[in-house]
Amino acid sequence: MITTNYIGQPLSRVDGRAKVTGQAKYAAEFNVVNGITYGFVVSSPITKGKITAINTRQALSLKGVLQVFTHENVSGQAWFDKAYQDQDAPKDGSPFRPFQNNEIQFALQPIALVVAETFELARYAASLVHFEYEVDDKLVVGLEQNLDTARKPKTYKVPVTKPRGNAEDAFEQSAIKHHGNYYHGSEHHNPMEMHATTAIYEEDGSLTVYDKTQGVNNSQQYVKQVFGKILTKVRVISPFVGGAFGSGLRPQYQLFMAVLAALELKRSCKVVLTRQQMFSFGHRPATLQKIIIGASANGKLQSIMNKAFSETSQFEEYTENIVNWSGYMYHCENVNFDHQIVPQDVYTPLDMRAPGGVTGVYAIECAVDETAYKAGIDPLEFRVLNYAEKDLNDDLPFSSKELRQCYIQGAEKFGWNKRSPEPRSMRDGHSLVGWGVATGAWEAQQMPVRAKAILSADGKLTVSSATSDIGTGTYVSMTQVAAQTLGLAIQNVIFKLGDTDMPMAPLQGGSWTASSVGSAVYSVCNDIKSKLFNMARKVDNSPFADANEDDVIFDDGKIILKINPQVYLTYTEVMHRSGVNVIEEDTTSLPNMQKQNKFSRYTHSAVFVEVKVDEDLGTVHVTRVVNAVAAGRIINPKTARSQVLGGVVWGISQALHEDSVLDNNLGRFMNHNLAEYHVPVNADIKDIDVIFVEEHDEVVNPLGVKGLGEIGIVGVAAAVSNAVFHATGKRVRDLPIQLNKLL
Repeated sequence: MITTNYIGQPLSRVDGRAKVTGQAKYAAEFNVVNGITYGFVVSSPITKGKITAINTRQALSLKGVLQVFTHENVSGQAWFDKAYQDQDAPKDGSPFRPFQNNEIQFALQPIALVVAETFELARYAASLVHFEYEVDDKLVVGLEQNLDTARKPKTYKVPVTKPRGNAEDAFEQSAIKHHGNYYHGSEHHNPMEMHATTAIYEEDGSLTVYDKTQGVNNSQQYVKQVFGKILTKVRVISPFVGGAFGSGLRPQYQLFMAVLAALELKRSCKVVLTRQQMFSFGHRPATLQKIIIGASANGKLQSIMNKAFSETSQFEEYTENIVNWSGYMYHCENVNFDHQIVPQDVYTPLDMRAPGGVTGVYAIECAVDETAYKAGIDPLEFRVLNYAEKDLNDDLPFSSKELRQCYIQGAEKFGWNKRSPEPRSMRDGHSLVGWGVATGAWEAQQMPVRAKAILSADGKLTVSSATSDIGTGTYVSMTQVAAQTLGLAIQNVIFKLGDTDMPMAPLQGGSWTASSVGSAVYSVCNDIKSKLFNMARKVDNSPFADANEDDVIFDDGKIILKINPQVYLTYTEVMHRSGVNVIEEDTTSLPNMQKQNKFSRYTHSAVFVEVKVDEDLGTVHVTRVVNAVAAGRIINPKTARSQVLGGVVWGISQALHEDSVLDNNLGRFMNHNLAEYHVPVNADIKDIDVIFVEEHDEVVNPLGVKGLGEIGIVGVAAAVSNAVFHATGKRVRDLPIQLNKLL
C-alpha cells in the first residue's frame, strides 16, 4: 500500500502560516539596508489633449526631493525606438509608453513621477508640480453611442467561429424565435494588493526587482526591452501576490517608473499605485451582444446568431473570445457569428478572470433560457435536450465531458425538481423567490514549462519553477504533486516559485498553471526517480541489480520491490552508498499537441442559483448557489473549492454589483474607489455549495488536470439573471441588475 498519497487530499496551504503571520512579503514590502527612495505618480486631470507646460521648480526646491520625471527629461529608452510587445499584449497596435511625449490619451494617464527620500514627501511634492494643458473636447467614449465606428480587428486573439449551415434561413423556418441584446459595462480589477514595484539598485549596476506580477519572466523581458538591459543584469522576484485576476498579466507602468528612477538616480526606488490609480489601466471591456436564436416547436435549436461589439483603446486592438461560446455550448447545425471592436479614448482593456468566456457565456445562457421559456420547456431540460456530444466549432470529440453529471448532481443537491415553473409563482413572505440555471465552460490548456528538482542525501527535495501563486494554491498543489510522484513525506518537500533565476514558466492565467507546471513537476520528479533507481542498481549487493524500474515502487522515501515489500533501499542509503550528495534534474514539459489536437479540451459546470427579490423595493439577494464542476483530476479539493467559491462570489458581483461608471462627457470612470465601486461584502454572500464531478481525462496532460481558476465564475451571472426573471417575470439584459432596472 502506497503511503505517500497526496494528490486529491485537502491539505492546507504550505504558505498559509507565512501569510497569516505577516512573514510573507509582497512587492511593496521589500527594503534595503542603505535606504530606499519613494516614487509617487502624478495622474492627468484631463482625458485627452496635450501638455503645453510643466513647472517642477517648487517641488524640486524641497529638501529630500530627488527628481521629477516627465516627458521633458525622459528620452532615449529602447522601447521609444522600436516596437515592443509583452507576453499578454494585443497583437496589433502600439502599447502605451509613459513619458514618451506630451500627448494625453486617457483619463488618469501617468504624466510625472516624483521621487523623494520618503513617501510622504514624494506625495506632497507631487501636489506642487504644475501642468498646463491644451484640452481636446472631441472625446470618443461610450460603447453604445459609437457603434457606427465599429470595425473588425486586424487579428483576433482567437479566430471567430466559422459559420456553418445557413443560420438566416434556418431562423426564418423556426417555430420559436428569440431576439435579445445583452450588455455589460466595464469592470475593473481590484485585488487587495495594489500594483507595486521595488527596484533594488546593486553596486555593479544590476537590478533586483520585486514586482506585483503574474509572470516574472514577462516583467524581466519587459525591463530588457524597455531599457536595453542584458537579461542577466535584471532579476525579477515575486514570491507572493495579493490577488491579480489578470491585472498582473501585462507589466503595469509602476514597473517602468521604479526601474527608470533606480537606473537614473543609481538608488533603489519603490513605486506603489493608489487605489484610484488602479482604475487607470486595464479593465474588462464593455460589451454588447445581439443574439438571435431559432428553435423547433419541440425545443431543438435550429439557428444561433451572435454579433458582439466590445471596446478597445485608440492605440491598441484588444479582443476577447466572446462569440465562439455560442457555437460551442449546444448542438446547433446553423450558426453565424461576428465580433467587432469600437475604439475609445480609454486605456486598453485587459484580460480579467475568464476573459471572453464570462461575457460570451452570460449572453448565450440568458438567451437560451429565454428560448426555453418560449418553448414551454424547463430550462434545465432544454439544455439537456440540446446537449453537444462533440465540439461543432472545431468538429472534434471531447477529451472528456461530464457535463451531464454536473446537471444531474447539481440539480439533485439544489432540489431543482421542486421548482415551480411559472415566474412569480414562488414566494417567501414578502420576497419573490426565483431559481435559475446556467452552463459554464472554459478551455483546458497546457503550456510549455520548465522545472528543476534537487534531491539531497538527507532525503529532502526542492522543486522550483518561475511560475506564480496569485492566491490559487500553487505552492501546496505543486508540493503535493512532487511528494506523491517521488514518494516522499510532504514535510520533506519544498516548492519554490516566482523568481527569474528559476526555470522558465509562462504567465499564471488561463487556468493552465496546475496542468502546465504540474506536468513539469511530475516529469522532473520522474527523472529524479530514474536517476535514483539507476544508482540503486549499481550499489554493492543491490537487491535491484536485475530489476527494471517497473518492478519497484517509490514510497515513503524508499525504493521497494513490488513482489516483496520487505526488500527495499532508502533514498538516503542509495545516495550515501553511491557517494552522491545531490541528484539534480532540469526538465522541460511540453504539451503533446499531436495527441491533444485531435480533441476539444474544456472544463464544464452547471450553476444553480436561488434569489429572493423584495416585491416592493426590488432588492435582490442571492441566497443559495450550487456549482457542479467537471475539471478532470482535482489535486487539492480544499484549495480547489476556494477557487470555485471565489469565482462564484465574483459572478454574483458581476450580476448585481460591479459597474465602472463612465462619464461620457469627461471620459472618466467616476467611481474609481472602493467606496463607490461596489463589490460584495460578507453580508451579500450566503450558502455556496461546490461539487466536483468525477472526471478522467488521459488527453489534457499526464496528470489529467484541467484547472479551476476561471470555471468558477463562468455562468454565474447568467444563472443569477435567469433566477431574477423566474422570481419577477422581468428580464434584465443589462448588467449589473440594479433596483431601477427591476422596479
